[in-house]
Amino acid sequence: MRVHQAYRYALDPTPEQARLLASHCGAARFAFNWGLARIKAAMNQRAAEQSYGIADEVLTEVPWSLYSLRRAWNAAKDTAAPWWAENSKEAYNTGLDGVTRAVKNWAASRKGARAGKKIGFPRFKSKHRALLSCRFTTGTIRVEAGRRQVTLPRLGTIRTHESTRKLARHLERRTGRILSATVRREGGRWFVAFTCEIDRTDRTDRTPAKPDAVVGVDLGVKDLAVLSTGDVIANPKHHRSALKRLRRLNKQLARRIGPRTPDGARREASARWATTKGALGKAHARVANQRRDGLHKLTTRLAATYGTVVIEDLNISGMLANRSLARAVADVGMAEVRRQLSYKTGWSGGGLVVADRWFPSSKTCSGCGAVKAKLALSEREYTCTGCGLVMDRDLNAARNLAALAAGVAQSCGETVNARGGAVRPGVRARPAPVKRELPPGRTLPRQRGSSLTLTKKH
Repeated sequence: MRVHQAYRYALDPTPEQARLLASHCGAARFAFNWGLARIKAAMNQRAAEQSYGIADEVLTEVPWSLYSLRRAWNAAKDTAAPWWAENSKEAYNTGLDGVTRAVKNWAASRKGARAGKKIGFPRFKSKHRALLSCRFTTGTIRVEAGRRQVTLPRLGTIRTHESTRKLARHLERRTGRILSATVRREGGRWFVAFTCEIDRTDRTDRTPAKPDAVVGVDLGVKDLAVLSTGDVIANPKHHRSALKRLRRLNKQLARRIGPRTPDGARREASARWATTKGALGKAHARVANQRRDGLHKLTTRLAATYGTVVIEDLNISGMLANRSLARAVADVGMAEVRRQLSYKTGWSGGGLVVADRWFPSSKTCSGCGAVKAKLALSEREYTCTGCGLVMDRDLNAARNLAALAAGVAQSCGETVNARGGAVRPGVRARPAPVKRELPPGRTLPRQRGSSLTLTKKH
């Protein structure tokens, strides 16, 4: 089995290398703005010609594709950017590819062919706010044998802050191949991310420590996760812990002389404003890194221990619409837990079950199966009026999730799109719709006369 996997490393560039990195990222932004201006000019010209009644066959063509933009850039780069030879061609290709993707996504969203919310037409990237990023797909891209340096086109060999041994081992065994490298500046530091094609054939026989075990995971705000086994993973609340420092830096930034006057006119920002801006970015990056580290440790532990992991399909966007809970919900990173489990369970030989959004995991009694009509969010203990069960609300929900998976698939980690019967108060809970993600090499036949549709995930 071959998968695409990214390896991200922090860089320790020299001042000259940092200048070259910033120059390449600036060239990518310049190419993006140049391509966007050319597309907008062609669209305006085409609209004007249509208003004159000109036939469609002779209307001005809009350079939608990356190929057409590349040709136009190669013809105009000597006049548009006389300094283009200072940077790698991949920098300009990054910007042109970005504007092509943005315009295509806008067109697809406008026609209704793209899922999600409607997106607007792309805007020009500002030098002061644009993210510094550049992608390399050709040229010399390698990890050095010393495992503390990487080599990129036109940038040379750059020292890494951490060892690259995990990626180097794949390259030495010829079980990995680098497809591209993306450099990016975040929180005052430079990072490089290698997108690789990894052959995991020798790992398809891996199994979790408890392959027949099913665990239900109830994500929340009070606790990060409550497992059906009774384990409780506390919510570290990284953003809440850093709020005092973030508020202080934001107030300090507002007192500095920034790039904009109170009436919106542009001006040169002061050195102290730049220093405070950098400190604020580092503070936000620290919170994001702490959250990412905790979620990776949790999901790795679940995928490596249990054969089947069950979570809920939560309405995250709806929860963020509640201004009383938005900050706490965003600080947890619930969607990231699901994203990580979706591929980690497959890599470890397990399976992921995603319960339907309307499955009443919190309202259902894990003892007798009775379902409450209403359950206020303030009720942190579940009390069943039928069997008298008294249990923590989150633990009860986690056990219902585990029972759902055990009842539907009998410990097999296949992809299941089920349509279960409705659950009514006083009636034993029946299997609700669930989604399952199939681990590599696992398949099940279609069951006749059953409400379950079992399909293989490719």
